[in-house]
Amino acid sequence: MKRFPNESIEYRQARSRLLQAEIDLRTKIEQVARERRQLPKGGLVKEDYTFEGIMPDGAVKSIRLSELFSPGKDSLIIYSFMYGPKMEKPCPSCTSLIDGFNVTAPHTTQRVNMVIVAKSPIERIMTFARSRGWDKIRLLSSYQNTYNRDYLAEGEDGSQLPMINVFVKSDGSVHHSWGSELLYAEAEGDPRHVDLVWPLWNLLDLTPEGRGTDWNPKLSY
Repeated sequence: MKRFPNESIEYRQARSRLLQAEIDLRTKIEQVARERRQLPKGGLVKEDYTFEGIMPDGAVKSIRLSELFSPGKDSLIIYSFMYGPKMEKPCPSCTSLIDGFNVTAPHTTQRVNMVIVAKSPIERIMTFARSRGWDKIRLLSSYQNTYNRDYLAEGEDGSQLPMINVFVKSDGSVHHSWGSELLYAEAEGDPRHVDLVWPLWNLLDLTPEGRGTDWNPKLSY
């Protein structure tokens, strides 16, 4: 049994019980990930959506969903960034999450494709991206297509929602593989549908204070 300096018997007993709970949680997380990988093929994409992006020379380029797959990489992760054309500012929580995605993008894209999609015009998205220093993650605009609505990232009233969707390319066709539908499942408080990929909350959960109920990320401090 591992011990830390000067810990009490009471602490060690409680910590050992917690360790077993953490072991059980690890097993469950691995089980869920395995079941996710074993899902049958999802539906064929509704259409080969055309997005807009900015080239290194500043030119706007249209790109289809099927073109987002690099050779040898058959999976595509799309995070829907809550920054619609009627929103004065982008979602601070999404921004916090993408701050992390930007840093890890060079690692992530060694194995899979990943892009961030928002409903605003691409010039507006990139203006904000530059202010955050997002220079490693690919950002695209869905301003002129129905991707957000079709893949549960937009409400009927036009409100934007933070969905993650995964698509797979196989034999020349693109199919939906998985979506963070936990967003729509009944929950007490936050749905925590993207917690597994969000370092902020996982770090805070390690502390006695926890994530709390009265604090959220901000665009600036």
